[in-house]
Amino acid sequence: MSAYELSKPIAVVLASGGMDSCVVTALAVDRGYEPAMLHVNYGQPTEAHELASFHRLADHYAVRRRLVADVRYLAAIGGSSLTDPALPIETPAEHVEGAVPHTYVPFRNANLLAIAASWAEVLRARRIMIGVVEEDASGYPDCRKAFIDVMNEAVRLGTRPETDVAIDAPLVAMSKADIVRLGARLKAPFELTWSCYRRDDVPCGRCMSCELRARAFAAAGVPDPLVPPSQ
Repeated sequence: MSAYELSKPIAVVLASGGMDSCVVTALAVDRGYEPAMLHVNYGQPTEAHELASFHRLADHYAVRRRLVADVRYLAAIGGSSLTDPALPIETPAEHVEGAVPHTYVPFRNANLLAIAASWAEVLRARRIMIGVVEEDASGYPDCRKAFIDVMNEAVRLGTRPETDVAIDAPLVAMSKADIVRLGARLKAPFELTWSCYRRDDVPCGRCMSCELRARAFAAAGVPDPLVPPSQ
């Protein structure tokens, strides 16, 4: 490893294995950071496939520092169709406009960012990068820029005085189509990602995440590598 590589600043990248975190990982590399990739299992239906996608992304970018955290207490808390099998995962047609989707996991991103901040402080990382998008899923409250701003202040107040790390949500104000275009420009490996909420063999094509992904690739004019050309 070269002296240049050893001197790269570190960015802790929250990586679910989905398309947004894939683009954020590509951005971290493009901006000259060494990504330290963090994945969190919380009892979601496609946990195994998401974890596999995380490791494939990390392998693609030759990431040395990886952390997989287990926060299954979020499943014990419940309150989300992603953690409680008794709650149906709604389709876009079933979603009530203006309501927080059933797939919202209560305060999940605060839990994820707290873990990332702990690791970032130990690694002396300069950034925590997260792929939240305000447009995503029609209103997750913990995907808003205002939430990220407040969490940044919490990290500043709750870490050592010499810790110099900031949360960066580079996609937060972008459209999903623009995220796909950015990923295509950065040669992000979308073929390694997984977005479906329901299945871990083939995308269901019906859940809100599948529909958001399909609309994004179509609007960007970029073929989705997970969808056969005939579809």
